[in-house]
Amino acid sequence: MQVNYEDLYALTSQYIHKEESQVLMKKAYDLASSLHEGQFRQSGEAYIIHPLSVAIILAELHAGPATICAGLLHDTVEDTNETEEDLAKAFGEDIASIVDGLTKIEQMKFTTLEQKQAENQQHMLLAMAKDIRVIIVKLADRLHNIRTLGACPEEKQRRVARETLDIYAPLAHKLGMFKIKAELEDTALKYVEPLAYAKIINQIKTNTSVRLNSIDHTIDEIKAYLAPHQIPEFEIKGRIKNTFSIYKKMMNQNKAFEDIYDILAIRIIVNTIGECYQVLGIIHAHYTPVPKRFKDYIAVPKPNMYQSLHTTVISSDGLIFEVQIRTVEMDRVAELGIAAHWAYKENVEYSREKEQFEIASKLKWYAELLEYSEEDKNSEAKDFVDTIKEDILTTNVYVYTPTGEVIALPKGATPLDFAYKIHTNIGNKTVGALVNQKIVPLDYELQNGDIISIKTSKSSFGPSENWLKIAKTSSARHKIKGFLNKQNRDVLVANGKATLEEEFRIAKISLELDDALIEAQFGKNNIHSLEDLYYEIGKGNISVKTVSNRLGEKHSYQENLAKQMERSQKILTTNSETGVVVEGLSNPQLKLGSCCNPIPGDPIMGYVTKGYGIVIHHKNCKNAASFAKERLIPLSWATNPNRKYPVCIKITATTHNNLLVDIMNVVSANGLSILSINANNNQNLQTVVKLKVLTNGLLDLEKMIVNMKKIKFIANIERDNL
Repeated sequence: MQVNYEDLYALTSQYIHKEESQVLMKKAYDLASSLHEGQFRQSGEAYIIHPLSVAIILAELHAGPATICAGLLHDTVEDTNETEEDLAKAFGEDIASIVDGLTKIEQMKFTTLEQKQAENQQHMLLAMAKDIRVIIVKLADRLHNIRTLGACPEEKQRRVARETLDIYAPLAHKLGMFKIKAELEDTALKYVEPLAYAKIINQIKTNTSVRLNSIDHTIDEIKAYLAPHQIPEFEIKGRIKNTFSIYKKMMNQNKAFEDIYDILAIRIIVNTIGECYQVLGIIHAHYTPVPKRFKDYIAVPKPNMYQSLHTTVISSDGLIFEVQIRTVEMDRVAELGIAAHWAYKENVEYSREKEQFEIASKLKWYAELLEYSEEDKNSEAKDFVDTIKEDILTTNVYVYTPTGEVIALPKGATPLDFAYKIHTNIGNKTVGALVNQKIVPLDYELQNGDIISIKTSKSSFGPSENWLKIAKTSSARHKIKGFLNKQNRDVLVANGKATLEEEFRIAKISLELDDALIEAQFGKNNIHSLEDLYYEIGKGNISVKTVSNRLGEKHSYQENLAKQMERSQKILTTNSETGVVVEGLSNPQLKLGSCCNPIPGDPIMGYVTKGYGIVIHHKNCKNAASFAKERLIPLSWATNPNRKYPVCIKITATTHNNLLVDIMNVVSANGLSILSINANNNQNLQTVVKLKVLTNGLLDLEKMIVNMKKIKFIANIERDNL
């Protein structure tokens, strides 16, 4: 069906009345239309039809202007030259961040299809944790894509449909968005199981006409039963359950279509909760209820906020049907889910953070997703997705804490899963469990309605390997493994430390180890701290000989440097002649300036001081500006080949593990000696080395600098203090 912007405007104008909001949405449409100009979908229609259709779906949910703009623009960064920065400038950070979340889901690069699906799903879930509007737009995007899936190749049809059933439909269910969930499921089933889908559709058409006539008769009956009870306003609807739910019931219960009796449902909508229970009593007074088929989702709402009374009854003519009784507001939430809560309201200011908080408070599983995404954001993609799918998207057992709080868990969950769901520390300290005030083993399978009480002990030694077999949820197993790994790590770290210390004793290495040294020497091996090193040695992943040899080289380098600096200092103190001539004076008291360290070949000058004689400075000394000119005298260098002069240079380089070793080697190769050396990182994360060497003069120094510049990590070398 072809759509245009007027269709979107007709919907949004019903609830968005601010002119600036309408202008913003039209601006988003115009930009998307321009950017997608010349692009076409596989069906042959202009590409702009897709984002426009997504925006229309969002408008049907009464989404806000920012969400609708994101729907219109959601493919622009992925499929055009537009950038997130461009969108932020034109529409603000809020809209740009939603588009960015959607783009990141689509832009991941993968090596295998399985990895692609796992990582795609993980990033979708993480994006939702950051801003749930991302998933609302993504569901609208998937809904339109699956509506038009017929134009795609068969392989893609099956893949997209399977992904829809595995991820998107359960997400819509968890968000309480029944209308979207039902359409996603029914349409996906048509591509995943085309024969079964066609058969069910045909059977619905041919076999339900009698049932529908009977349901119409039953609706009239119920109206007559309710009339004397002065219920002011009510509405009764009859419907056939969606195709996928019938298919799933046939598969799960191994039944033929003819054996599924409750494919019809009657919904009674009233004004108040009291009237819901009043109507339930009237229904049970006139129809025979089917045992164990009554559910009170008003007193105990589903995790997706769904509320309703459900009962299955048998009519006088033998027809079995389900009756759902709810208020008008409950019905709206049942159809739209979280979108009903999030329906845009004029003149109500919401920050993204406030919206997220409100949703987390209403959807407990969403709060859990926020927690999972923060705790496990560095997990393997498949592990993360499995945790979300198993522990959040497939929960169907509802149990209670002793205080009456409802806890949702997947089928087969045990008291251990319950304990870890409450808190990691409770799980780790669990020593027993009571179910309905009776002691049960930790591998007891929890049932709907169970009241669980966990017994803990501070002196407990914590989980054992056997707990991994008892726990059924991915999150509980993950936490148990984390505890066991840390416990094992502590032992391995201690063993690794003892082994390395013994090796150092044998090799006579006296080197002080710290995290910085280990990072420099072993960072490329993914070992970033001293504890990491001990752990890898303890596990046997790195040989203690390898560590000893590598750190032994570091030890030798430090010893050699210390000896060289000691020799250089002796040379400097035993030869006090400056090699400088002062015209007219035969034996002046001279001293080389320590601020600029002039060497033969440098232009120099003398500064007459009080009590210290004449201090020799480089003419470009940084202190020269403060000298009194009347105290300056001319000086010149004499020939003094036996004299060694200290000089300071500053080296700026890219940070590298062996930088200091390379510098030391160049200094030695050029016949110079090191007096001192130290290194620090600057604000640009470069390494700045301050080097003080002994040289015969400028010529030797410049020769060394030429050779030092050959070290590829060095960006700049200059004289210090000039």
